[in-house]
Amino acid sequence: MSQSDELKTDALKTEKSKVRRGAKRASYDKETMFDILDTSLMCHVAQSINGQPFVVPTCHWRDGDYFYWHGLASARNVKNAVNQPVCINVTHLDGLVMARSAMHHSVNYRSVTLFGTPETITDPIEKERQLKIFLDKVSPSRWEALRPVNEQELKATGLVRIPINEASTKVRAEPPVDDEEDYDWPVWAGVIPLEQSWGQAETDPRQVVSFEQPKLPDAF
Repeated sequence: MSQSDELKTDALKTEKSKVRRGAKRASYDKETMFDILDTSLMCHVAQSINGQPFVVPTCHWRDGDYFYWHGLASARNVKNAVNQPVCINVTHLDGLVMARSAMHHSVNYRSVTLFGTPETITDPIEKERQLKIFLDKVSPSRWEALRPVNEQELKATGLVRIPINEASTKVRAEPPVDDEEDYDWPVWAGVIPLEQSWGQAETDPRQVVSFEQPKLPDAF
């Protein structure tokens, strides 16, 4: 049995990851979770250092049953995250939910919260492989066109990961839920979806030669 197979047998729902508020919107299905993680680029890493809470936004990616992020080797969410428990959140905002009362306004969203204790990836070959996976997520096939990464850059880059084995998903994808007596109130109610797309590419002003523009994924 592979390490990945062993991870998949772990229960994502634990006393720590169990959703208590709005539990009916919770899911512990890995495929649903993977879709949310793979179609987002930014996460927030929360950690406590000497009793002081910190939240750091950063880019992330997934490889199998592991969740990765990177930064400068000396960065707080890399250097100080190792062997210290973290909580990570990834959220897509999908729309505004406009109700008939201020109390019942909400948002539609897809969210994943993960718990774990990070480990450092130090092997230079594996670090380079993971960085390629990350860049392929940002711009497919761009890695091969770039100046090769060098030893100094690999040393300066910190890379950490946690297993995806303690986590929860929470999704709201529905119209307003008003008090029954308010459904006849004379005001517009419904959902205003949020749509995202990439804008027109802006060429570096120092670039004097025309090149093919990079490939892009769907908007995160």
